[in-house]
Amino acid sequence: MSDMANREATLTRSLSGDWRRVATFRRLLLTIFVLGQTLTACYFLLWILPYHGGTKVELGLLVLFALLYMWIAVGFWTAVFGFLLRLVGGDRYSLLKRHAGKDLEATPLARTAIIMPVYHEPVYWTLSGLKAVYQDLERSGHLGQFEFHILSDSRDPNVWLEEQATWHQLCRELGAEGRLFYRRRRVNLNFKSGNVADFLRRWGRRYRYTVVLDADSLLSAETIVRMVQLMEREPQVGILQTAPSIINGESLFARVQQFSNRLYSTLFATGLAAIQMGDAAFWGHNAIIRVKPFMEHCGLRKLRGFGLFRGPIMSHDFVEAAYMGRAGYEVWLEPGLRNSFEESPPTLSDELSRDNRWSRGNLQHLWILLFGRRLRLAHRMALLNGVMAYMASPLWLAFLILTTVEAVQMTVARIDYFPEGHQGLFPLWPEWRPEWALGLALSTLSLLFIPKFLAILDSVIHGTARQFGGALRLFISVLAEIVVSVLLAPIRMMAHSRYVLGALLNLSLTWAGQNRTQETTWRDAFLTQLPGMVVAVGWSAFAWSLDPMFFLWSLPVAVPLVLAAPTSVLLSRVGAGRALRSWGILLIPEERVPVKVLEDARAARRNGEERSLLTAVEAAVVRPRLNRLHQALARNVRLTRRAELLAPLVERFSSEGPESLSRSELSQLFRDRQSLAELHKLAWQAPPDSFWGRRINFLGRTSWSRATRY
Repeated sequence: MSDMANREATLTRSLSGDWRRVATFRRLLLTIFVLGQTLTACYFLLWILPYHGGTKVELGLLVLFALLYMWIAVGFWTAVFGFLLRLVGGDRYSLLKRHAGKDLEATPLARTAIIMPVYHEPVYWTLSGLKAVYQDLERSGHLGQFEFHILSDSRDPNVWLEEQATWHQLCRELGAEGRLFYRRRRVNLNFKSGNVADFLRRWGRRYRYTVVLDADSLLSAETIVRMVQLMEREPQVGILQTAPSIINGESLFARVQQFSNRLYSTLFATGLAAIQMGDAAFWGHNAIIRVKPFMEHCGLRKLRGFGLFRGPIMSHDFVEAAYMGRAGYEVWLEPGLRNSFEESPPTLSDELSRDNRWSRGNLQHLWILLFGRRLRLAHRMALLNGVMAYMASPLWLAFLILTTVEAVQMTVARIDYFPEGHQGLFPLWPEWRPEWALGLALSTLSLLFIPKFLAILDSVIHGTARQFGGALRLFISVLAEIVVSVLLAPIRMMAHSRYVLGALLNLSLTWAGQNRTQETTWRDAFLTQLPGMVVAVGWSAFAWSLDPMFFLWSLPVAVPLVLAAPTSVLLSRVGAGRALRSWGILLIPEERVPVKVLEDARAARRNGEERSLLTAVEAAVVRPRLNRLHQALARNVRLTRRAELLAPLVERFSSEGPESLSRSELSQLFRDRQSLAELHKLAWQAPPDSFWGRRINFLGRTSWSRATRY
């Protein structure tokens, strides 16, 4: 080994061994800044409150303010850390900084599985993204070390039959037989984590690593290869997480989300990675996992509490990272790994529906946070961070309620010069300091808005502003994003508060695939947002009756709630998003500089836009080649069960069509090889004027979708 290589190896060992000491110092520094700033703000609040914290209501206000201010301050200082680190060229302790590019390039790859769990997703759209990743790896010359697995939990036969057909078509197009696999679980247990665990139990020992993708994930070959090389050179790392950028936004809402993610996450991800270091969180996708320790240490037992805290863990990723850390392995977030992408919901209603599911999983983490054994403090803080992502909303709502109570007491009730808890011979005189209140409000808002303008400064310093359309358009885009954020914050507060309450009461919830194209109608918007609109109007009217000044203070929350329905409709419009893009507003670099894997995915999805007049179930019956494919993937049911259960279903299906059977009955039929053969035979023997005769007539006069063109 050369002297240079020896020096690099020594430096790598030194950096690897020192990161915990550095992380402790950085976390202590963050704690001092956050607590110091919060205590100062609380001091000002005490002097602003009429009784200076001398009543129970004011003490409640103080506690809620401290929690919310601390939550905001953590985000503020994380962004400041990221800005300062980027000024000095990045974090020298990050994984990428430890290794020279040429040394990483020379690192051989290990056998790796690329897995994509899916559940009721738009099939061709989703698998076209996986196809783009496959093609990118093939172009890179590294395909030989990777195998792809589609892991389906879909229950609807029209979905999973299309998945099977599209997978087979991709295998033929790519020549990927023996490298691109499809498997559907017949028993859907423990959500996505159960799907991944089932795959690892069956096939995990074939691979050293697995790269986890979501249905909307895209990773470039360069990024995937670099992840494997880093894992090879850092054997103590159990999970390596990228910082995905949001792409492909069409609606105004999606474009605002992807712009804010792309611009601001540069600072936040850099700061977060520098604070967490080897105790980072895992976000469940766009990451690489070391299979052996993950299988040994990251199995998720069911919670043994009550209500929400009993049963399978719904949000698995943070917990798996905590368990990996407990086993002595490191979890890293590496913002320097570029070309990692995902997509956001296209509308506000879709985002809130997703948050309804996510809030339940995050709130479950309270149980693990409090009762999990031997978890590292940093991972407990990550779990708390996930909980606060949703608990902050009901805390904010409670703060507004107590503020209203305080205003009522000062306006309507008799002034109490000796409030409960106040002792002494002298009365406690209520005092208002409106100028202090204004200053505190502005300082709190500055914690939210300063990081946004730091991101502009960062892009100008590093010469990336032109990739967002230039400095002027970038500034206008940030102002537009701030306006939208102000409009959405109260709407999200009301929705998240409702979700948290529903989760804590353990109300039932249905899981479904994500909408990716549909705009919000006025009817849906008013039905969804009407409760919040009514509450806002009533609250503002009450505030006006109390005090015009209090009414003015209520407007920043009340006005967005009153405008919630038109805001939801406007933000869902694709035309509005495209118009702003044509003006150079809310641009992201990937829209100006093409990325090959994105271009491939978009091209494949455009080619699959045509629709068939047949459903996947109907095509599986009438198309000879498709029927044979599904037979090959089906199993042989016992003769007694077929005679008792399936034979009557075959007869009813053949005579009355698919609508006569439930989803469960259809699934039973299409899982049986002989039933599939019988259905195909009976359909082709049906009279021309029957249901199946009319479907077969489409064969000669329609264009077939990708899923049925066989």
